[in-house]
Amino acid sequence: MSMVNRRSFLNKASLVSATALFSSFLQPAWSRNLEKALKISESISPDELASDDDFWYYIQQAFTVSPSLINLNNGGVSPAPKTVQDAMKRYYDYSNEAPSYYMWRILDQGRETLRENLAQLAGTSAEEIAINRNSSEGLETVIFGLPLKPGDEVVAAKQDYPNMVNAWKQRELRDNIKLKWINLELPSDDENYLVQQYVNAFTPKTKVVHITHIINWNGQILPVERIADEAKKRGIEVLVDGAHSFAHINFTIPSLNADYFASSLHKWLYAPIGSGLLYVRKEKIKNLYPLFASGEPLKDDIRKFEHLGTRPFFIEQAIGKALEFHHMIGSERKEKRLHYLKNYWMQKVKDETKVKLHTSLDPKWGGAIGMVSVEGKKPGDLDSFLMNKYKIHTVGIEWENIKGVRVTPNVYTTTANLDILVKGIREFAKS
Repeated sequence: MSMVNRRSFLNKASLVSATALFSSFLQPAWSRNLEKALKISESISPDELASDDDFWYYIQQAFTVSPSLINLNNGGVSPAPKTVQDAMKRYYDYSNEAPSYYMWRILDQGRETLRENLAQLAGTSAEEIAINRNSSEGLETVIFGLPLKPGDEVVAAKQDYPNMVNAWKQRELRDNIKLKWINLELPSDDENYLVQQYVNAFTPKTKVVHITHIINWNGQILPVERIADEAKKRGIEVLVDGAHSFAHINFTIPSLNADYFASSLHKWLYAPIGSGLLYVRKEKIKNLYPLFASGEPLKDDIRKFEHLGTRPFFIEQAIGKALEFHHMIGSERKEKRLHYLKNYWMQKVKDETKVKLHTSLDPKWGGAIGMVSVEGKKPGDLDSFLMNKYKIHTVGIEWENIKGVRVTPNVYTTTANLDILVKGIREFAKS
């Protein structure tokens, strides 16, 4: 953080009145301090705040992450802030007082409010949002629910998530549809190249295009809207894997021009583990079969995708607290900070001998997720070195033509944490 930013933040902190500081004395200290920091931040732009470690220190205090491990694999699943954890535990205890009564007659009644709140963040109608458990469940609802016939073509990328690749392959095996795989050379800042790879694969037989908004392996953002626009010109339906984009980068689902979209809320929204959403454009709901059987499978009602049987209501209802936490930070401030953290460590190692970066520094093409490799070394070796020497948790990736170590900081990550990462990468590169 620059000295100007630090001084600006601390000077503003001194203006907060004693009354404001002590009016919430029954709150835990971390909560009072966070409230104070948020008040101060109102007059600071998101760009300036992105590098203001004093402010983000207070955000960090809302989490219960281990001080003995530097977790830089938030791309897998993110920890939830304490308020979300507490809500989930409270709802769980509540459910166990009389499960069938409190789950279905009390907690389940909060679902429509939750649907409305998720739709507000997504920029959609509540009648287009279903609540489920993760991206894979949402995407497979679409993959297995679309009325495709033998010979119909689907375009997807080899760099898509394995669960989705396997789901499409299973659909191909069972129903004799045809899959057309494109192979992306990443990272890329060339929008025309990325769009054209998909367009070149379209034929008159193409019925669906599957697009991963942010490639989970290296954090590449794809130009979904432009690809979708080209697909729509040809009457092709658009399915978007938004596992890593929702509540990470600032957008609305309708702006993507997608027909179907799914995300895991336990990633960037910081909801409890095992929570997700599915978006289906209103006019597409009727002809999409649900993954779990419904009494009226061709009904024009988004709720037909929620027949999961008995499910953890205590997890579902705690999503509401995650939404509150996200809005407290603010979508733009969050996006700016996440991009700042990725660029912070990448800028420090990009000129090191043998070190190669596999993610763009441009905010248009990358957010929090970054990938690094060292020439002549296996990704797993760097991953193990960082854990064994510095207790840094990352993940080694070898998938198709993408090979490296994925590094994913989060809003609770400090630049001091990333300085240790930089030290570890430099040391490993020279070994």
